[in-house]
Amino acid sequence: MGTFRDSMDIRALRFAVVFPLLLAGGFVVCAQLLRNSLPEPVAVMWNSDGGSSFAPFGAYVSGGAALITLVGWIAFFQAVPVSRPVIMRRVLMGMGLLVSLFVTAVLAAGLVGQSGAVDARSTHVDPVILAMGSGAAVALSVVMMMAFKPDPRWTREDDQALETAALLAADPDLARDSLRMWVHARSSVFIMIIVAAVFPAVLIAVALPWLGALLVVAALVGAGFLFARVRADRGGLQVFAGGIVRVLTVPAVDIAAAAPTDVKAADYGGWGWRHHDDATAMLVSSGPAVVVRKLNGRRVALSAGTAAAADNLAGILNRAAERAHRGGEPGQPGSR
Repeated sequence: MGTFRDSMDIRALRFAVVFPLLLAGGFVVCAQLLRNSLPEPVAVMWNSDGGSSFAPFGAYVSGGAALITLVGWIAFFQAVPVSRPVIMRRVLMGMGLLVSLFVTAVLAAGLVGQSGAVDARSTHVDPVILAMGSGAAVALSVVMMMAFKPDPRWTREDDQALETAALLAADPDLARDSLRMWVHARSSVFIMIIVAAVFPAVLIAVALPWLGALLVVAALVGAGFLFARVRADRGGLQVFAGGIVRVLTVPAVDIAAAAPTDVKAADYGGWGWRHHDDATAMLVSSGPAVVVRKLNGRRVALSAGTAAAADNLAGILNRAAERAHRGGEPGQPGSR
C-alpha cells in the first residue's frame, strides 16, 4: 500500500474516481425528469432522416451512465501517476474533464432532442444542448488545466535547490560571486539586418527559393552572434554566442585582472566573435564592456550591456582570480 501511495497523487485519484460517478448520477437524475415526455423506445443513433437505432429508456440511461463513468475514469487516471511531468498531468486532468463533459453533453442532447416526440424515428439530437455542452466542456477543461495543482513530490530539482541553499548557508558570499546575464545589440541593428537581408530574400525567393532561404538563414546566424549569454562565477568566465555556442572560456587561474571600460567594436575587429591582434572579443555593440587581461599577456573583451553590469562582472572576475591564485578554488569555469 505504501508503494501505491508513493506512486499516485491521492488527491487527484479521489477526484478521478468521484467526479465521473457524480456526473453519471446527475445524468441519471436529469434523464428521469424527462422520462414522461420521451417516446418508447428512444433513439440511440441518428441519420439525416431521424432516429435509426433504438433501445429502451432504461438501457439508454444505464448505458450512458456507465459510459460516462468508464470514459471519465480512463481519462482522469492518466493524470494520477506522480512519475509524469507536472505540466503533462495538468493537461491530462483538463483533457479528462473535457472528455467526461463532452460525452455527457452528447447523451443529454440525444434525450432532449426526443422530448415531446411520439415516435423517436422523427427526432434528432438537440443542437443547442450539444453546442452549449461542448463549449462548457472546453472552457472548464482550460480552467482545470490552470487550477489543478499536482500533489508535490520531492524531485531532482529539489535536491539541487537544497544543495544550493546549503552552499549559500556555508558561504554567504557565493551568491555575490555568481552572475548570469544576456547581452545583445541595439534594436536598430536587428532592424538593419531585416531590411538588408530578409526583404531582399523575399524578392529573390520568387525566382530562386533556395537562394532566398539561404540568405534568410545567413541573416539569422549573423543576428545570433549579436546575442551572448554570460556566465561568471568563482571558476571563471564563459560566454555563449547566441546563448548556445561557447566561444570564450577563461578559467579564474588564468585571469590577471579585469576592468570595466567603454570600447569601440572597431578596435577589436568589429561586432561578434573576433580575434584581433592579442585580443579575443565577443562584442555585440560598442559601449560598456569588460576587458580581461590574462597571465599570458592576451586580452579578452566582452560586452556588458550597462556600466553597472560591467562593474559587477569585473568585480566578480577579480575576486575569482584572487581566490584561485590563493588556491581557494579549482580554476574551472562553472565550478564552485
